[in-house]
Amino acid sequence: MRSVITQSVTLPAPAEKLYEMYLDPALHGAFTGHPVTIAAQSGAEFRAFDGQLTGRILATVRPSLIVQSWRSTNFEPDDEDSTLILAFSDESPGGRVNLVQVGVPDQDYQGVTEGWEAYYWGPWREYLQKSQSKA
Repeated sequence: MRSVITQSVTLPAPAEKLYEMYLDPALHGAFTGHPVTIAAQSGAEFRAFDGQLTGRILATVRPSLIVQSWRSTNFEPDDEDSTLILAFSDESPGGRVNLVQVGVPDQDYQGVTEGWEAYYWGPWREYLQKSQSKA
């Protein structure tokens, strides 16, 4: 069975900045702490965490929506990619990211669910807070 993950997080930056940061390889790599391959163009390759996460950008609607195919190395070879939908909106005093990830295989559901906070939301929040304290 393939599952759906939904999460919503508020981060200390406007939605447009969060959108741009996710699609900018240098900034995405800065907040995750690992090099990343990504671009805003449909069909662009996505690769993060030394190839542990891979996929492609399926669609973008600047500055509010990113849709991508997504898989981790914990997916079985015959598992289809999951579909990741990130919707960005302003929420005082920062921005909100609503995540829906469809088609996550059962064997990786727990890891992916927990991984969003451990490898994205937490580090991204910390990066933004440090950046703001330097300003």
